[in-house]
Amino acid sequence: DFLLLVYKNLCTMVHTIVGIMGPDKGGEKVYEIAEALGKACAEKGYTVLTGGRSRGVMDAACKGAKAAGGTTIGIIPGDNPCNDVSPHVDIPIITGLGSARDNINVLTSNIVVAVGMGPGTSAEVSLALKAGKHTVLLAGPEEAVKFFTSLSPAHVHVAADVGAALAHIDSLRPKKL
Repeated sequence: DFLLLVYKNLCTMVHTIVGIMGPDKGGEKVYEIAEALGKACAEKGYTVLTGGRSRGVMDAACKGAKAAGGTTIGIIPGDNPCNDVSPHVDIPIITGLGSARDNINVLTSNIVVAVGMGPGTSAEVSLALKAGKHTVLLAGPEEAVKFFTSLSPAHVHVAADVGAALAHIDSLRPKKL
């Protein structure tokens, strides 16, 4: 009876973690989109998870989430908590794993959103699809959209803007039982 009670309580405490992934050299337009998405997610009460570094999409998404009073998690590749962590990260997870931390990024996220595209972002999208995670592509190149959609059409969702990305997140997020 006790285990059933614990299970029922855990099932009603579903909290959505949105992994916002993207390049650290994506350009100002991509950073503006990431910041707006981070803010929109926080306004909905979602926790924002990024690679946690102090540059690029990682920093911009966390900055937006913090501006809206949200909670942020940063999965840090290095082993030094004083080195290159975004000032907008509430909970830094220091891994010492380098790029291998990409798997933690996607497995911890309920939904992954790729804002822009680069080598690390494409690795994260691939890992997310392999794990069966719903993945939203936002502001990515057409070639990447076609490629990832061909790999897993049921799990890839394309968004033209932050509002469309948020609509996908809202419809795909875990629901309370």
